[in-house]
Amino acid sequence: MSFLSRVIILRTNGHYSLVASRKSGSFVGVGKQKGIEAKKRILVVIGGFCAAYAVIGVRLIQYGAESPLTTSSILTPGFEIASRPDIVDRNGELLATDLNMVSLYAEPRKIVDIDEAVEKLSTVVKGIDWADTYKKLQSKSAFQWLRRRLTPRQQADILALGIPGIGFRPEKQRFYPGGATAAHILGHVNIDNKGLAGMERYIDQQGLADLRAAGLTDDAHLEPVRLSIDLRVQNIVHDVITQAMINYKAEAAGAVVLDDETGEVLAMASVPDYNPNEPSRTLPDGSVDKEYEKGWFNRMSNATYEMGSTFKSFTLAMGLDEGKITLNSVLDASRPIKMARFTIHDDHGQGRALTVPEVFQYSSNIGTAKIAAMVNLNDHQAFLTKLGLLTKMSTELPEVATPSQPRVWKPINQATISFGHGVATTPLQTAVAGAALINGGKLISPTFLPRTRAETDILAQQVVQPKTSADMRYLFHWNGIKGSGRSAQVAGFNVGGKTGTADKVINGRYAAHLNFNAFLAGFPIDKPRYVVLTVIDAPLTGETGGRLAAYTAAPMAKEIISRSAALLGVQPQFGNENDPQLLVNY
Repeated sequence: MSFLSRVIILRTNGHYSLVASRKSGSFVGVGKQKGIEAKKRILVVIGGFCAAYAVIGVRLIQYGAESPLTTSSILTPGFEIASRPDIVDRNGELLATDLNMVSLYAEPRKIVDIDEAVEKLSTVVKGIDWADTYKKLQSKSAFQWLRRRLTPRQQADILALGIPGIGFRPEKQRFYPGGATAAHILGHVNIDNKGLAGMERYIDQQGLADLRAAGLTDDAHLEPVRLSIDLRVQNIVHDVITQAMINYKAEAAGAVVLDDETGEVLAMASVPDYNPNEPSRTLPDGSVDKEYEKGWFNRMSNATYEMGSTFKSFTLAMGLDEGKITLNSVLDASRPIKMARFTIHDDHGQGRALTVPEVFQYSSNIGTAKIAAMVNLNDHQAFLTKLGLLTKMSTELPEVATPSQPRVWKPINQATISFGHGVATTPLQTAVAGAALINGGKLISPTFLPRTRAETDILAQQVVQPKTSADMRYLFHWNGIKGSGRSAQVAGFNVGGKTGTADKVINGRYAAHLNFNAFLAGFPIDKPRYVVLTVIDAPLTGETGGRLAAYTAAPMAKEIISRSAALLGVQPQFGNENDPQLLVNY
C-alpha cells in the first residue's frame, strides 16, 4: 500500500470519529481515551487481588475451624514437661527427684534425605534401630518420636549434625539416688513420668494426675512429699536382708521396722528387688527380662504367708484377754492331740505339763491348741479379725494383698490356726498386730507418711486390755531370754520376740524340707518403742547350719536392731540379767 493510500485511510477514520463525537455531544481525544482504558485495567487488577485475598481468608477460616492434626506420638500441651514433687525421708534426705532431659523427635515431612538423616543419627545415638527409624521418617506424618531422654552431650552432637526436620522437646526423668534401697516403698514411674507403683502411684491417686491434666505441675507449685521412713535405717534393713538371702541361700527375704506408738513405717524392704531407675530390662534378643521384673513384687505387703509360730502370740493374747488363762495357768502337753485323722504334736516336746510362759518358750503346738479350744470358735475368728489379720490392710501403699482363711472354720482349723497354719496373711500386718500386743493394746494402722501422736490417738483402736498387753510384754521378754529369741538378743537393748517356722506351701501341699521363717520382735521390751519383723523364704542353711527361724530370721532381727537402735534414739541399758520381773511366781 502506498504512502498516499495510508494517509487517506487515516483521515477517513478521523473524520468518522469526529462526526460520531459531535453527534453524541462530546469529543474524546486520543490521550484521554488511553487514560480511561488504564483505569479499567487497574480496576481489573484490584478486583483480582480482592478475589485472591478473599480465597485466602476463606481457607484460613476453614483451617482454623478444623481439628488440629494429632498422632499417637504427640503429647498433650505441657505433658512432656510435667513435673513430680520430690520425695524425701522423715529427715529431709532426698529419695526421688526429677531431672531435666530432652527427647529427640522428627517431622518426617521436612526430612530432605532420609538415608543421610538415619546415617548421621546413628553416629550419635548408639544402638538406633535403622529399620524402625527409616520407617518413621518415611511416614510423612507430622511428628514421630525417635529417642526419649537423651543426655545434654547427645543433644549438642545431634544439633551439630544440622539435620533438617529434627528437633528436641524438654522432658522430665525420675531419678532415685538410692537405687533399689527403698524400691518397694517408692515404686517407679513410666517413661511419661506417671506413677506406676508404690508411693509414686499413691501420689498420682491423691490428685497429681488431675494437676498434670490441667497443666499445673510445674516445679514452682510442687512441695516435697515427706515419708515416714528413715533412710539410714532403710539402708540397714536392705543390706541385712540382701546379705541374709545370699548367706542362707534363700528364695526371698524381707523386714520391716515399725514405730509401735504411731504406726509409722520407718523402714521396709523385700528382696529380690529392682532398681526403680531401670524398672525394666531388655535382653540381647530384644525381649523383656521377665526374671528382673519379678523384683517388682513386694513380699512384705503384697504377699500372704502362713506365719507359723508367730501366731502363737495372738492365741495366747486371746486366751489372756478372754480370761481363759493367766500367766500362772498350767496346760498338759505330755501327749499329742488327735483330731479325726490329724495328730498335733510338739517339735520340741517336753513330755510334761507346761506353764503358759513355757508354752511360749518351747513353742508348744499342743499347749497353744488347748488354749484356742477354750475360746468359742467364732470368738477366735472375731479376735483375729479385730487385730486386722484376716482383712485387707489399710495403708497408703497401693500394693496390699488380702489375707486368706478357711471358708468355714471347723475345730481342726481353729487348732492349726492357733499355731500359724491354715491362715495366710501379710508380714506387714502381722507386725502391726504384734505392735498392738505390746504397746498397751492399741491397733494402729500402718502409715508411710509422718503421723503425730495426736493423729494417732484419733486412729488407734483398743483391741486388747492393757493388762493383756503387759502380760504379752512379759512373755516376749521371757522368750527373748530363755527361748528361741535368744539369738536375737542385743546387749543393752532388751529385745523380746517370737520365732515362727512354717512348712512352705508348694502347689497346695506342705513341703517338709522347705520353711518360711519369721521373727516378731519388740525393743526395748520393758517399754516397747519399735517392732521389727524379719522373714526369710526357703533358706537352705542358717547360723550353725540350722534352717529354722531361730537360726535365720532371729539373727537378721539382731543385726537390724544392733545397727539401728542408736540411730532411732534408743539408749542402751545394762543391768542384772536376772530381771526381777522374770522371778514372779507363775
